[in-house]
Amino acid sequence: MPDALKPDQTPDLLSRRFVPLFGTQFLGAFNDNLFKTAMLFLITFHLPGVDIKSAATMVTAAAGVFILPFFLFSGIAGQLADARDKAATARAVKLAEVVILGIGGIALMLGSVPLLFACLFGMGTHSTVFGPVKYAILPQHLRPEHLLTGTGLVEGGTFVAILLGQIAGGLLPTGWAAGAMLAAALAGVVASRFIPPAPPAVDAPAIDWNPVTASTAVVREAFAVRPVWLATLAISWFWALGAIFTTEFVPLVKGSLHASEAVATLFLAVFTVGIATGSAAVGRLLQGRVSAKAAPWAAVAMAAASLSLLLTVRDGGHGGDIVGFVTSPAAWPILLALFVLAFAGGVFSVPLYGILQTAGGAATRSGAVAANNIVNAAFQVGGTLLAGSAVAGGVPIVVVLAMCGASALVLIPLLRRL
Repeated sequence: MPDALKPDQTPDLLSRRFVPLFGTQFLGAFNDNLFKTAMLFLITFHLPGVDIKSAATMVTAAAGVFILPFFLFSGIAGQLADARDKAATARAVKLAEVVILGIGGIALMLGSVPLLFACLFGMGTHSTVFGPVKYAILPQHLRPEHLLTGTGLVEGGTFVAILLGQIAGGLLPTGWAAGAMLAAALAGVVASRFIPPAPPAVDAPAIDWNPVTASTAVVREAFAVRPVWLATLAISWFWALGAIFTTEFVPLVKGSLHASEAVATLFLAVFTVGIATGSAAVGRLLQGRVSAKAAPWAAVAMAAASLSLLLTVRDGGHGGDIVGFVTSPAAWPILLALFVLAFAGGVFSVPLYGILQTAGGAATRSGAVAANNIVNAAFQVGGTLLAGSAVAGGVPIVVVLAMCGASALVLIPLLRRL
């Protein structure tokens, strides 16, 4: 009997079948955001001869450079994960991360912008290759009744790692940031060594090393299965929503609430904890069954929380520093609305990942995740640009956020078809 199915073993979510993978992906997401944030702080605040306009341009370019590999290489990454042992792929990716961030630490110390951008592209590629592995490996290592909870922990852990990486990247001096990145990368290598084998299916497709045709193929195959493409569209909407909200937190806090950067960090923390909590709770809510039946209700909750956010923020003037904000009458309704929105987002998205992992078959499971990553990237870029254009056109930020949250209602007919 395969190791993943032995009934007398340690429970799946505490065993070697899950813990090393969770640690590996957590450390990778942490490092992505530690490096990105340390790089952006270096460019914005510490490089000589860089004015605000140039820094803003480079920050925007950095976001594009990091996400570009998802467009270029997701197809190859999906086929690679389907055609090779996923655990071996994870180990190779983690070794590459050590090299990339070793060079990245040197680039931070030297203040070399070209080298920083090259390493940022390398980390984007690292995440592109690892993305299909971390979700597609779970059905091989977890019992069906543990799949939703495991997926929720991976997604929730990713958001927490993103938050911690951003905080560390903003607070640590350059030398400490470089050391922390390398230490986390080496810890990721160690964790990856304990991931059990996850061999490919016997009918896994061959790898097409042409980025264009590989990406086209995985998207076409994924969209040939109705539950997969419906789940992909809904997941991509959710990630676009998350990108819009986290991008607009700082201008919302500064412009509408007249509060400090610490309040924006508090918003990000509440949002992250909400998603992580909802992601972890949905497995128990659905009793381990992979089902989208909770997603329409979660969409209604997101829309309602977005409206509540609009009503509580619109008056503005809630205090400058974090103490002034949290002691103001409107602070806790605002934070509650953010938490409910994020919690519902976790409940909304995790079962959809479960459908993505199981609906298309084992041979092309990683390809389905890769196709989702491609569509995700397009939605995040498009959604952020549309929201930014609306704000630039004079629409209040909180109105834009409320409209984005309310758009969840449009997805309900789609979700009922899953």
